[in-house]
Amino acid sequence: MGADSKLLALCSYETTKLVRIHSVRLGTLKWTLNATVLLFICLLLLWNRKYQQFDQVVSSVTAKVKGVALMQLPGQGAVIWDEADYTGSSQDKNSFFVITNVIVTKNQKQGRCPEHPSSGRLCRRHEDCERGAWDPHSHGIQTGSCVKFDALTRTCEVAAWCPIEVKKKPPRPALLASAEKFTVLIKNNIRFPAFNFIRRNILPNMTESYLRRCQRAHDSLCPIFMLGDIVGRAGENFSTMAVEGGVIGIQIKWDCNLDRLTRHCLPAYSFRRLDQKESNKTLYPGFNFRFAKYNTVDGVEERTLYKAFGIRFDILVFGQAGKFSFIQLIIYIGSTLSYYALTTVLMDWLIGTSCYAAEEGQNYSERKVESVPDKKECILCVSYVDEDDVRLVKMSHKKRLQDVKTISVQPRQENIGHMTATLCLPLDPLTSLTAFSKARSRPPSWCKCGGCSASPLPPEELCCRRSSEGACVAASPLFEKLSLYRPLLEALLLYQDPLTRMPPGAAALRRCAYRQYVAWRLGVPPADTHPAIPRCCVTRIREAFPSVDGRYGGLALPSEAEM
Repeated sequence: MGADSKLLALCSYETTKLVRIHSVRLGTLKWTLNATVLLFICLLLLWNRKYQQFDQVVSSVTAKVKGVALMQLPGQGAVIWDEADYTGSSQDKNSFFVITNVIVTKNQKQGRCPEHPSSGRLCRRHEDCERGAWDPHSHGIQTGSCVKFDALTRTCEVAAWCPIEVKKKPPRPALLASAEKFTVLIKNNIRFPAFNFIRRNILPNMTESYLRRCQRAHDSLCPIFMLGDIVGRAGENFSTMAVEGGVIGIQIKWDCNLDRLTRHCLPAYSFRRLDQKESNKTLYPGFNFRFAKYNTVDGVEERTLYKAFGIRFDILVFGQAGKFSFIQLIIYIGSTLSYYALTTVLMDWLIGTSCYAAEEGQNYSERKVESVPDKKECILCVSYVDEDDVRLVKMSHKKRLQDVKTISVQPRQENIGHMTATLCLPLDPLTSLTAFSKARSRPPSWCKCGGCSASPLPPEELCCRRSSEGACVAASPLFEKLSLYRPLLEALLLYQDPLTRMPPGAAALRRCAYRQYVAWRLGVPPADTHPAIPRCCVTRIREAFPSVDGRYGGLALPSEAEM
């Protein structure tokens, strides 16, 4: 049998229990929330193209600058510079550089000359200079001699290209400010390897004549840019930036949809400055580098040193392409099904809070949730004559039962079978009942009916009334007939067990009286709870059916121990 049971358990199927609530309000709310979630899922699916597989762009960029300018160089006069002059030698991958300002030091020859005070070492005699010394800020190697730099200053002599560069600040305004009118053609080739898709920013319909006349102001796809327009769109002033230079980012974004019906793959350009533009906020503002042009005069090599300031344009390409994928669509649908749980969470919250009718919410919660108390906890079921419902409380050995906080309130369920059998048994109206007398001493402070007596055990300190003071249930005629009338209790004992010895003892009568009270006031107690009987009722039952030795059990199930 054991093996058969295990085999049957393996072949079984378990599913979740559902509670169907017939309510127009809840049904309307459910479909409204479901429709809202479905609309959100569909919008997210279409807006972010969650039904597609995506691949990142692979890119290469080249740039070609065009323009000619007339520049007035100090000591040289008017000089024509074209792209071979102003693009310099600082050309990196995915970037290009345009010189906008220069500091020129002409006719330098290798020899000995005094170091500049800001870069060299001040001295008063030859011993202050160290032969062969060098540091990153000097223009040459010290010879060990202290010579005059000017009428007031002496510096260490260096072996270097003489005369050394003296001027530190670039000219204002910039010497090549007319570079604002220069143009640059950007050629960007991209590829999406996952889809074997290739494209360039010079589209197939762009002919040579189109490129000669296209302007960015009227055509956002034109690949030819004016430098001043690039700097302006980055939020900068070209004339100001040209003095010390800087770095501008040209961003090309490809967001491609490769599906046949919605095919779209065009570049979008944006611009921003990448370096710190305020000179007073950075130690080395702008962008500059040095280069030299060499020639030979009378057999001696000479050079002209240029400290070039300019704007470096970094071309940054990023983007992705998407194409329909059935697998991605299934994954998205599976991941969004959990959104429908929000409907259940919200509706359960509305049912369980004051946002919904309290009685209906309590009924729904009881049918939906089955509470299983901890075995270590004892849950007591209490009924008061001044309330219609039944209260569940945790048993405490320190607090009196009358003051313990309520866990939940549930409607009372009648014990129809037991009460019907009780009322069908004959009652002798002439039989005298036990006379009721209230507590002989002053009732305790927690008593509301005046019929309770103090108890050494806090769990037994319970009154038949919750809050309002009034008559005691133990003094009611029905309590006397149901719980104290001996012939009825004996008949009930015989009804439950026809072989019961007669006359029964006081202990059996007490237990039967307790069961009568529970069936009358508590009906059918909720599962896993212990019914609690008020102190006034317990006292009167014990007075009617006293123990011979005067000892009684504590709080427990009436069917298991006497009280």
